[in-house]
Amino acid sequence: MEIKVIDNGLILKNIDNFNAMHIFECGQCFRWARESDGSYTGVAFGKVINVKSWEEKKEVQILNTNIQEFYDIWFEYFDLGRDYGEIKRELSKDRVMRTAIEYGSGIRILKQDPWETLLSFIISANNRIPMIARSIGLLSQMYGKPIEYNGKTYYSFPSVQELAQAELEDIKECKAGFRCKYIFEAVKMVSEGIIDLEYIKTLDEEEARKELMKIPGVGLKVADCIMLFSMEKYGTYPVDVWIKRITEHFYLHDDVSVKDIRLFAKEKFGSLAGFAQEYLFYYAREMKIGSKKGEKE
Repeated sequence: MEIKVIDNGLILKNIDNFNAMHIFECGQCFRWARESDGSYTGVAFGKVINVKSWEEKKEVQILNTNIQEFYDIWFEYFDLGRDYGEIKRELSKDRVMRTAIEYGSGIRILKQDPWETLLSFIISANNRIPMIARSIGLLSQMYGKPIEYNGKTYYSFPSVQELAQAELEDIKECKAGFRCKYIFEAVKMVSEGIIDLEYIKTLDEEEARKELMKIPGVGLKVADCIMLFSMEKYGTYPVDVWIKRITEHFYLHDDVSVKDIRLFAKEKFGSLAGFAQEYLFYYAREMKIGSKKGEKE
């Protein structure tokens, strides 16, 4: 990788397997907005950056950052130390995965903040992406810190301490519906030390899942998403409606339980199950594989 410093940012050269659209639109994050030029502007770790990629040229442009922040935050956030080529080669031994990977070739699993990921995926339960993004945005606007960039005001995701000041009635203003009480309970449990996300991150997959599911609003799928997208538990295989249908469609050829799907994924993909899930999710959703007539995403 070569880094070129430009005005208000950086250009990363010789970057393989990086496509901003694939990364930000594969269901793992909710605070990135596509701009008219095809770039994405988002908020993470209290910073606002703009990202544009040219997969064919193997270049990535990151604006509103510098070398120090790149190595402190963005190198890890974008998982740039991992060889996605090797992951793709291994998974591509399977014909279905080979097709899915070709479609989402530039996906990378972001290393997100566990606290933000916890609340984001509580909000995501039985919800649509535009509504999830709206609620997270409102929560950040109400309790986060303002960040100015390019003539617009963005907001950091509120810390545990900032949200601990809020009452349930206040949280309801983020328009997350029945999930607001789960947000309120999660804030309480983390702020009081009942749940320690950094400790959970050190546990093995099964123990981490058990601890996360002690939080109201965190079921199996939400726990697996939190572990995959913020705790580096890459053997998890979060099962939502799209993953259930595509796994059944291509592999199991029958309507089976979520438990059976998860067991299949563990045996089939092993420690790469999380990466397989992201390629399959993006492929299934974009190609409408397994969608039902008249169904909204």
